[in-house]
Amino acid sequence: MSRRSLLNLIVPAALLLGCAPALAESRLALVIGQSAYRSVPALPNPANDAKAMSQLLSDSGFEVLSASDLSQSQIREKVSEFAGKLAEKGPDTVALVFYAGHGLQIDGENYLVPIDVDPKREADIPLQAVRLNDILNALASVPNKMRILLLDACRNNPFPELNKTAGHGFALVDTKVGSPGTFLSFSTSPGAEAEDGNGADSPYTTALLAAAKEPGSIEETFKRVRLSVNKATDGRQTPWDSSSLTDDFRFVAGAAAPGPKLAGVKRTVDEWKRELQGKRVEAANELIVADGTDEAYEAFAALYASTPRGLQARDWLDRHRRMVAWNNAVIINTAAGYRAFLAQYPDSDLSATARKLEERLRNRPNIAPVAAVSIAPTNVALAAPTCPCNAQPSPIKKVDLPPKNVDLPPKKRVDRDPPKRSSGPPRRVVDEEEVVVVRRPPPREVYEPSGPPIGIGIGIGIGGGYGGRYGGEGGQIRRGGY
Repeated sequence: MSRRSLLNLIVPAALLLGCAPALAESRLALVIGQSAYRSVPALPNPANDAKAMSQLLSDSGFEVLSASDLSQSQIREKVSEFAGKLAEKGPDTVALVFYAGHGLQIDGENYLVPIDVDPKREADIPLQAVRLNDILNALASVPNKMRILLLDACRNNPFPELNKTAGHGFALVDTKVGSPGTFLSFSTSPGAEAEDGNGADSPYTTALLAAAKEPGSIEETFKRVRLSVNKATDGRQTPWDSSSLTDDFRFVAGAAAPGPKLAGVKRTVDEWKRELQGKRVEAANELIVADGTDEAYEAFAALYASTPRGLQARDWLDRHRRMVAWNNAVIINTAAGYRAFLAQYPDSDLSATARKLEERLRNRPNIAPVAAVSIAPTNVALAAPTCPCNAQPSPIKKVDLPPKNVDLPPKKRVDRDPPKRSSGPPRRVVDEEEVVVVRRPPPREVYEPSGPPIGIGIGIGIGGGYGGRYGGEGGQIRRGGY
């Protein structure tokens, strides 16, 4: 075989071996579309969104479990089934959940809404809906490579009574806190409401279907989704995502798509002003939407304050800061924390919830002093056993003894008082300077007779009877027991 022919065989083999880790990755997806709501008007697009996403994910190498129009119990069953399949596939599996339908926040918690929900008050939602955190916990309970949640669920609150007091949209979720290896995408920014759209699919799903087919990392994919949805809705809706991924993920294998990349270093407001200065409004808007940081929006809002896009940027910035403050208050979950939020945002859509939670926690007993008392006895000194064998030995001091040939003066004898009579057993009197050393008694030796047993007398035996090692009847020596 010639050298050229050998190289022609080696190069393809090396390429196949290099692709082995990517091919070994397992992908599993759960797709849910909720359209046929019973107590509120039906949503036309989620069923279409779920069908289109199932096809996209199948083309991207996912094994897809799809379902539509699920009740609360059915959602829980599907999530449980999905977690079971995820466990079977092993730890090198990418888990993806796509949900289209209604979603809302109650008391700082995000909920996905089943089709059979019929709440009369806010307190009914936790009983009838499904917490987003429960789904996150179910996915995190089994080993997997990463978790991706795509939620086209921030549509308007369909329940008029709840809409008077509950906050708009979804509450902020920071995947960097308690959710490592997770990518979470909302169809719009926290605290805002998404549009269902006039076409067959929602603006969010339409943009995702196109962006996922282009090469690039998942961060680059959802940067394109943000730009596309913002442009399609004339700036009214901007998707939002949070990532704690440490591994790369791509819907389609290949090199990254051309275009601006996410900045590796966070820029200051002044740096963004210099970057945006002199640019057309639409071009500058694309840059800040792709970046998605507070600093970019603040610089844009200052430079283009008199334009519609500038007003939208200011609204986005104010809402995002409010949702961050709300997230902090919910995490702290104290009356003082909610009062601080109300002092900063007294008239927001979350004010009613903050007042309710502050009132609920105002009379909660302060358990800090009780905890201090209960913890005090468990400090290191008191927790140690009182057995003297655990005490640290005193350091041994070297003492110089006089030579043996030196005569020492005789010790003076001290007469002690005779012990007083008492009715009880006598007690040993010990001087304060006297050290009593308790030593373990030496082991008893076992003597084996060298000849035949020797009779001593009837009823008397060597060893002393009960408890002795030897003893017996008839004056014989025999082994006994304790």
